[in-house]
Amino acid sequence: MNVPGLEGVIGSPAEGLIRKFGSAQLDAREGDARKLQFSGSACVLDVYLYPPQSGATPVATHVEARRATDGAAVDRAACARALSGR
Repeated sequence: MNVPGLEGVIGSPAEGLIRKFGSAQLDAREGDARKLQFSGSACVLDVYLYPPQSGATPVATHVEARRATDGAAVDRAACARALSGR
């Protein structure tokens, strides 16, 4: 996923995402995949992490974002900026 504005998110391990966004509201694991969910008044950001190769540390490979009020899709990069306080 190559989305302008998500350079600091895509490719990051869970620890880096938690430093950037704070504690995850949801931390779900399935096999070697992981989903972290971060939320604030502006939006909800779902970050999906997968290992780039077998046995490697999972890193963010996909991001989805939606409004917290009604679930409508929002700009992923804008949501990430809002949640990181920038």
